[in-house]
Amino acid sequence: MSERISPTVRWRKVARALRRWRSEAGLRLEDVCAPLGWATSKLSRMERAEQAIGPAEVIALATIYGIGEQERDRYVALALQSRQKGWWTPYKTGDAIPEDFEEFVGLESEASQVRSYEDMVVTGLLQTEAYAAALVRAWLPRVSDHAVEERVRLRMARQERLHDGVPLRLDCVLTEAALRQQVGGAEVMREQLRHLLDMSELPHVSIQVVPLAAGAYPAQNCPFRLLSFPDPEDPAVACVEYLGGTLYVEETEDVEGFTLVFSGLKQQALGPSESAELIREIAEAG
Repeated sequence: MSERISPTVRWRKVARALRRWRSEAGLRLEDVCAPLGWATSKLSRMERAEQAIGPAEVIALATIYGIGEQERDRYVALALQSRQKGWWTPYKTGDAIPEDFEEFVGLESEASQVRSYEDMVVTGLLQTEAYAAALVRAWLPRVSDHAVEERVRLRMARQERLHDGVPLRLDCVLTEAALRQQVGGAEVMREQLRHLLDMSELPHVSIQVVPLAAGAYPAQNCPFRLLSFPDPEDPAVACVEYLGGTLYVEETEDVEGFTLVFSGLKQQALGPSESAELIREIAEAG
């Protein structure tokens, strides 16, 4: 697969720069937008990474804020890159990729580490094709067979990050309930559990299981993912899925809360070796 440069990550970099430039300049939205003839909502949406940001717009804002040429040109280049199509674009046919999920794929594409907690399903980066297809088919409203196929293909493509030359580090906590839920039937689950065991042998993949006997534990019934990036300028993002989409949390204090909870989950879960043994027992019993 070609190099996975994510326009999503570049777009968010530019948006953060715009927020920082205006804050350092001590200007209100009105102060900036009036001379440009923009509605304040336009700049507000740009700063929240909700509206595309073009090179000309970056240059105009940099001029108002008195940004030096070198820094300005860096963000002009990033704005250009943010206009490129993501590697996942070929999968965007019909209803194959939910609109809100596209942003997550873009972030995951350049993450250096994903910390994932799932309570009732195996995390997407570790799912087999059959398991993933069973999950997609169970969703309501029902999607077409083509959408099922495309969503599964995308999920498998995302997993290639785990086998790159510089692989994505995956730190996964899931519950024993997720291992026992018969998604797709007994044979599909046996294959899925064997796949978990294979993946757990990779040095950059950690799988820990919260056993049923653990009782109450942090974030019970609230799955989430924490994405970290190789560039220190890119802050970690917490992603929480809900029935209607995905919530992205970026405020440092809030992300630290998710980090604390994930540490608590790891402490309450079985260690990687004990988790593998439990997975093996469930697979053999099933």
